[in-house]
Amino acid sequence: MLKNKKRIATGIFSVFIAFVFIQSLFFKFSDSEETQNIFGTLDKWAADEFGYEGLFLPPGIFNAYVIGSAELIASFLLLIGLCFGKRVISFIGAFLAFDIITGAITFHVFTPLGIEVNNDGGTLFALACGVWFSSIIIMTINLDAIIRKLEMTPKEA
Repeated sequence: MLKNKKRIATGIFSVFIAFVFIQSLFFKFSDSEETQNIFGTLDKWAADEFGYEGLFLPPGIFNAYVIGSAELIASFLLLIGLCFGKRVISFIGAFLAFDIITGAITFHVFTPLGIEVNNDGGTLFALACGVWFSSIIIMTINLDAIIRKLEMTPKEA
C-alpha cells in the first residue's frame, strides 16, 4: 500500500515539474520578450556587480537556451522514470530539477529580478517554489533506491 502511494506521489510531482518546465520552453527557445527581460536583467546585474557581462545572454553559460535544455532533460528523466518505474532515474531527474530551480529561486530573491517579474504577481516565483518542494519530495521518496544502487557491488549492478 505504501509503495503504491509513493508511486502516485512521485507521479503527481513529476508531472507537475515537467509541466512547469516544458511550458516555459516556448518562451526560452523562442527568445520571447519575457525571456529577454528576465535574462537581460540578470545579465545587467552580473555585469554591474561582478563585471561578468554576457553570462546570461548567448553564448553565456547561463543563457535561456542552456537553462531550457537542462529543464528539458530534467523533465525527460522524470517522465521516463515515471513511465518505466525507474526510481533511480526519477531521483536523478528530481535532483537536476532541484539544482536548476534552486538557481532560479536564488536569482529571484537576491538579484534585481525580484519576486514579481513583468507584473506577474509572483507567479513565476510561486511555480519555482512549487518545483523546488516537488523535487525534494521526489528525492525523499526515492532516496532508498539510490542508496541501494550505491551499496551494490559492481558485479551486482
